[in-house]
Parts: sequence; structure tokens; C-alpha cells
Amino acid sequence: MKKSVQERHFGPVWFIPGEDNGIYPNCHSIYIEGDGVLIDPASNRERLVQLREDPGVREIWLTHWHEDHFMHLDLFDDLPLLISEPDEPPLTDLDVFMDAYGMEDADEREYWRSALKEQFHYRPRRATRFLRNGDIIRLKTGDVEVLATPGHTPGHLSFFFQAHGALLLGDYDLTRFGPWYGDRGSSIQETILSVNRLRDVPAYIWLSSHEQGVFEEDPGDRWDQYVAVIHEREKKLVQRLQTPRTLQDIVEAWIIYGRPREPKAFFEFGERVHMKKHLEKLMNEGRVVKDGPYYAMSQ
Repeated sequence: MKKSVQERHFGPVWFIPGEDNGIYPNCHSIYIEGDGVLIDPASNRERLVQLREDPGVREIWLTHWHEDHFMHLDLFDDLPLLISEPDEPPLTDLDVFMDAYGMEDADEREYWRSALKEQFHYRPRRATRFLRNGDIIRLKTGDVEVLATPGHTPGHLSFFFQAHGALLLGDYDLTRFGPWYGDRGSSIQETILSVNRLRDVPAYIWLSSHEQGVFEEDPGDRWDQYVAVIHEREKKLVQRLQTPRTLQDIVEAWIIYGRPREPKAFFEFGERVHMKKHLEKLMNEGRVVKDGPYYAMSQ
């Protein structure tokens, strides 16, 4: 039986576990006691209601714009919202949101339009102010350094709670699945650079948005294993491209997810956008060519 992730307190930095161990579509939240800051309000909805009532929530921060990080933002419509400037637009309009993901198929967009409203409580929001790389936010409980860690999204942020040695990695979560970099504005290279930046931060507690969530010892080899997933995906794609393949052929190899899964509108979309990122990278490097609908290794 999988061990349940528990709420943990590191001084005023509270780790609030998401349902199902923070596995998508859930994520873990961070609450700063004494300052009333809630980061990524998408953990347990009842627990977030309790936090709002006591000790109280005064401000919401988002690491980035993805739906599994704002699922319960509707509970805090009246509170200030802080996010990076590059990641604000998807929050302002549902069609802009889907465009940012690179959703082009009409059926996929219809699926997501319904899911975002019903499951993720999407309501258009504007940021109260923007968080920027290098900002030092002086809270009563200690300074927080804002770290720009793009790649997952263009404006993904991580937070270093300096007085407590705690680093919030956000969605650089060190899971076996590996990184997500499938959005229109995502980048494989920036993802790798951001992981390397985070591993150099002088933290002694590492907090992530999904699954294990809390690392009280240096993650060590897990940093390398996390990045290695990217290289393994590319290796498998290169092997497939020894024979010319269409994008649909590549998607149906299920390099990302391993096998077909439901709902198709979610998993096939994720497979396709990641493979497109790898194809773009390989073509930019001159290793892959495209002839009509077919991709193949260059001779």
C-alpha cells in the first residue's frame, strides 16, 4: 500500500498535502503561518477552507498557471493574487489558456473547456501584482527569494524561504515520470537549466508540488534521474525515426505515457505536444528532417 503523504510544518512553512498524494490533477500547497500566504491552492479543498478560517489567508501566490495548481483558487476570489507576468495571460481567458497549452483540436478544446470549468473551477482572474526573479519578499516570518525557473512554463517560479532553508521546487517535482515541457511556451533546454539552478540553491529542505513532496535530505541522484528522463525520451524517439514516421505514428508509440490511457483527450494531447517539442529540438540540431508529413533521421 502506498504511504500517505502527511501535513508537515517547518517552522511557519506548512506543507499541505494534496489529495491522492498530490498526483495530478491534485497538487500540494504551501502555507506561511503568521503571514497568511497560500501558495498553489489546489490541495485538499476542506483543509484550505479551514486555513482560510483559522489562522487565515491574506494572499495567494502561484508558482505557475497550470490548472492543477489553481484548482481551488475560487475559494479566494477576493484576495490578492501574485504570479509571474509571463504566466498571467492563461488565467485571464479560457481560450487564451487553451492556446497556451497548444490545444488545436476542436474535440480536445471542448473536453478541456468543460473540465476546466467543472473540475478545476476556472474563473478568469487578473494578477494583483507580479513576482519577478530576484525579488526578496520580506515577510514577518522571514525573507523569501523569488527564483525564475522557466521551462515547465515560461514564467514558472520557485521560492526559497531563506530563514528556514526550505526551497519550493514547484513542478520540478523529481518524480519518476519526469518533467513536463509540452506547452507552447515550454522549453526542454530551459527545463534542464532550471533544474540545475535549483540543485545549486543552499537549501536543506526541498518541497515539491507532487507525490513525495518533502525531501529532508539532499535529493542527490534524483536530480540526475529526473533530467535523464528527458534524454531517455529523446533516445526512444530517435530509435523510432530510423524509419520515417508521421506525428501520429510517433504519438501511438506512447513514449511519454508508456501505453494508451483514458481520457484520450488528455493523454494523447500530452503525448503529442511533448513529441513535437523533441522533434523541434532535433530538427533545430539538424538531426531530423521532415518530408511532407514524415519525420526521419537526417542522412
